[in-house]
Amino acid sequence: MSKTIKILGTGCPKCKTMEMIVKEVVKENNIDAKIIKVEDIMEIMEYNVLSTPVLVIDEEITIKGRVPSKEEVINLLK
Repeated sequence: MSKTIKILGTGCPKCKTMEMIVKEVVKENNIDAKIIKVEDIMEIMEYNVLSTPVLVIDEEITIKGRVPSKEEVINLLK
């Protein structure tokens, strides 16, 4: 079953790093997932988070305000 992964962030270096890590993990592990980058501040505010980047997997906030390790992303996606 395909996962929907959203990366919420306005484009700061941490947001870009999180996006890169998530894309690498999905590719390296052949995970069936759709990655969506959300940069619109109004859409980000709908998730009621105060700090970015935010990792949302299947509409569940899993990480906020920091960049995860590859291992952490792998564990969240399995």
